[in-house]
Order: sequence, then structure tokens, then C-alpha cells
Amino acid sequence: MAKPRVVLVNQYCYPDVASTGHLIHTLALELARDHGFEVEVLTTQPSYGDKETWVNLPGVVREEGVTFRRVWVPRVSKNILAGRAIKDLTFLVQLQLRALLGKNRGTVFVYTTAPPYGAFVGAVCRLLRRQTYCTLLYDSYPHLGVWVGTFRKGGVIERVWHWVNRRMYKGASRAIVLCKAAARLLTDNYPIDPSIIRQIPNWADGDKLYPVSKADTDFAKANDLVEPFTLLYSGNMGLYYEFETVLKAAELLKDEPFRLVLVGGGGKKPWCEEQVEQRGLTNTVVLPYQPFETLNDSLNACDASLVTISEGIEGISFPSKLYTSLAVGKAIVAVSEERSELRDIVADGDCGVWAALGDAEGLAGHLRTMMRDTAATERMGENARTLFEQRYTRQVCAAQYAGVIREAGQATGAYKDADPAPAEVAP
Repeated sequence: MAKPRVVLVNQYCYPDVASTGHLIHTLALELARDHGFEVEVLTTQPSYGDKETWVNLPGVVREEGVTFRRVWVPRVSKNILAGRAIKDLTFLVQLQLRALLGKNRGTVFVYTTAPPYGAFVGAVCRLLRRQTYCTLLYDSYPHLGVWVGTFRKGGVIERVWHWVNRRMYKGASRAIVLCKAAARLLTDNYPIDPSIIRQIPNWADGDKLYPVSKADTDFAKANDLVEPFTLLYSGNMGLYYEFETVLKAAELLKDEPFRLVLVGGGGKKPWCEEQVEQRGLTNTVVLPYQPFETLNDSLNACDASLVTISEGIEGISFPSKLYTSLAVGKAIVAVSEERSELRDIVADGDCGVWAALGDAEGLAGHLRTMMRDTAATERMGENARTLFEQRYTRQVCAAQYAGVIREAGQATGAYKDADPAPAEVAP
């Protein structure tokens, strides 16, 4: 019998700096290595981050049994709307041609939301070639575009996009979401059977990311972070992450032994840099993305890790940096809406503190308590790593993906001639 075949479709893939690209890369290797799948990844050349992160890679690469195919798209900044649209559509056209002309039999396709309407390819091919596909919701459009203000609620773009989404989700064998709010978003907006929705969180690589004492990190030594209590944000400073609350808290703590470090890039990075200068925040520094090979060192160069998401975004998106923060065993400082799964995770795991969006005084109070009671802060960090190992490792989450993909293939007959699942990862 043949191995079950799966094609993972995501516009970005490692070594691109996009978090989804790292997730897809890890998932592909896990499915091939430990779950008996023949795996192919359809992606593009790295172009998500700043130009200095762009590299040229071969069009086809084999790595640990996985085939990575990188198609050509124009390399433009994702923050330029017209250029991003051209890049997305170029990728989409090539996906459609490959799906119509390539191998579909015995295959399950997994379309992420990069590009947001990628699964429309699956919907078309389901009608023409009986393609079996799953959707994987990272960021939900048009909801995110409306929230950011890129296009108008109730306008033509939003209505057309919802029309596309209805067909995407109607034809999906399974729909994978990251959180409960995302599941509600799908059932509230689209003709989708709730029984096909599966919630699987994102994860981090616990072998590459692990706890190290802040005092032992080169990043902390180089940036004078060893002595002061340090709150670190590392990742995408995108438009749907909220930094006003923590910057106000930094103002309140400006005469105390506190440092705020914001590491990464994205649409809000220039604003953060301007605010630091305008407010005279000598206790705050904004730095670029750190090299992958030193990521564990930089993530550990703190006493607590900031995870934030803006009002109205949870479900439309979810902060994947939560999992890297849990992996390195740092206390989580969560800033979100009151009704938030992020808040629930931190509270249930006793692995950090939570503050409401806009409550800078409350956040500053939490940080003062953490600075005073270092033993409690360290204990929350230990709890963070424990929670990570229980729920958010690549092994735990990949096993859930393997189960859902096999379930999708068996439900449609795509895997009727495929090898059975390995006993240790049976759904």
C-alpha cells in the first residue's frame, strides 16, 4: 500500500521569518518522519520580512523525505497593498494550474490562509477533479482587512471575499482553527458544518527553544539587561498587536529598575520607535529580528515575555508567539480583551499575569509585583514550560494534524488505498 500523500500550501516557509513558515516547515518534517506521510510543500522564495532576510533558494529541495517546491512571485514588501495583491495572485494562479494538472488522487491538500483565498483553488478543483482539501485558518480575511481599515465593511471587496470564503469552507473536508473564537467566527459567517471543525493550536520546537537563565545569555549581556527586570516582546509587530498599553506602563515605570525590549519588524514597528522617542522612554528599546541561530539566546534574555493582541482580533488571528514564550519557560504577561482564550490559557496554567487592553496602571502594578516577588515570577516561568510540554510541542500538535488529515482522506475516499496510521499516532 502507498503512503498517504499530503500537500501543504503556504506562501511562506522557513527560512522565511514568517511564523507560519516555520510552523509549516516543522509540520511537514513531522508528518513525513513520524506519521508515515508522503509530504510536499508548495511555497515561494523568502520575502516576508525586511530585504536583508531575503535569500535565494533552489526551486525544488528534498529535506528529510519532504519535497519543498518554491514557485516564483514578485518580491515586494507585504506592507505595500498593491504589491502584496500582485504577489498573492501570482502565487494563486500557479497553485491553480498545478492543482488542475498535477497529482490529486490519493492526496489531501491543506490550504492555509497565506494567501487568504488560497483554498478557493481547492474549491475549484473539488468540482473539476474531486480534490480533497482541508483549510487551516491562521488569519481570517476579509475580517482582518476590515478591522485594519484596508477596505470598507459592507463594500464590494468584503462581499466578494465572503462569497469566495463561503465556497472555500463549503467544499472543505475539514476546517482547522487555532482557537475557540475562530471556530465561532466560521460558524457565524459561513455555511459550514460544525462537525468538520477541528481546533489545533500552534506550537514551538521545544528542542531548539528551552529555558536558559537570563544572566547566561549573550543578548542580555550585550544590551545591559542582566540587572533590570526585563519584559521582552519578540516577533511580528503587526497592526493587530497592541503596544499602547505596554508603552504607557513603561512610562509609569521609567524611574524603576525595568526595561522593555521590543524585537522584530512589521507595520507597527515605526510607530513604536516614534513613541519611544516622543515619550522619552529611556527604559525601552526597539530592535530588529534576531538571527535564527541565536533565537533561543535572545528569547531567554528576559524575566517575562509579552504576548498581546488587539481588541476584536482574537479569532481573526491568534498570537503564535505565545508558544515560543512558553517554550523558553518565561512568565507570560498577556494583554488582551477580557473575554479571551489567551487570558484563559495564562490563568489555567498559572504561568503569568493578565491585564486588560488600555489598563496601563494595572499592567504596571502586575510588573511591580513580579519585580518584587522574583520567586513567584520564576515559578510562573517553570509552569509555562510545563504547560508547553503538555499541550504545545511540535510532537503533540503534529499528531493531532496527522489524525485530522487521515480523517479527511478517509472520509472522502482519498486514502482508501493508503497505509494505515502508525499505531502510536492513531487518531
